[in-house]
Amino acid sequence: MTAHTAGRIERVCYLIGAVLVGSGLLHLVVFAVDGGPWLGPVSWRKPATFGLSFGLTLMTVVWVSAYLPLRDRWRRLLLMVFAVDCCVEVAGITLQAWRQVPSHVNRSTPFDSGVSTVLAAGGGLLVLVLGALAVAAFRAQATPSMRLALRAGFVSLLIGLVSGAAMVARGVVAVNGGEQQRAYEVVGFLKPLHGVSLHGVLVLPALAWLLSFTGWDEARRTRIVAVGVAGYGIAVAAALTYSLI
Repeated sequence: MTAHTAGRIERVCYLIGAVLVGSGLLHLVVFAVDGGPWLGPVSWRKPATFGLSFGLTLMTVVWVSAYLPLRDRWRRLLLMVFAVDCCVEVAGITLQAWRQVPSHVNRSTPFDSGVSTVLAAGGGLLVLVLGALAVAAFRAQATPSMRLALRAGFVSLLIGLVSGAAMVARGVVAVNGGEQQRAYEVVGFLKPLHGVSLHGVLVLPALAWLLSFTGWDEARRTRIVAVGVAGYGIAVAAALTYSLI
């Protein structure tokens, strides 16, 4: 794969990320105009927050992947798969929001069941792609401060993915037990943990990057990043505690 092709793929991923963020912002406007509940299985919150979250995460992953020791062809493939998966996830959630039906663990009709299955499969693919990038993050050849930020950021991201999978799994158990309505009620039990941990991969590397513009030496920057990692870890632990009480 040529450098020109690789650069084009990155630009396309950034563009897709921007479109997803735009979709999230658009649905915030729809919510402001149309109203309705903010919480619950049928809400404009879902296309808004998922659009914003997936868009920001996609752009973040494109950026931080440049620090990872990956062969260009492998890196571009992971980015392409991730970008397509982000689009599928946001599209499915947005479609169901406009149809005014729940998106996840919805087995009410064959069509809804199909959408729910695609979303679940997409979630599994996210774990595989981001898991591969997380492994590479532990071999990153970057400054100590950025290396620490990348490792902690991807660990935080994986916590977000695992918590998301746990929520879907709990909903599936309820559905398989014949309790469709209860599935909607319990599927979001780790939502605070999920939301906070997903974006450690943006916050922590961004901190290390901003510190690189200061006149401080690398040892001091690394200590500050370590404090940031500890602080973010406390936030994740607090979100877990809040989710479970």
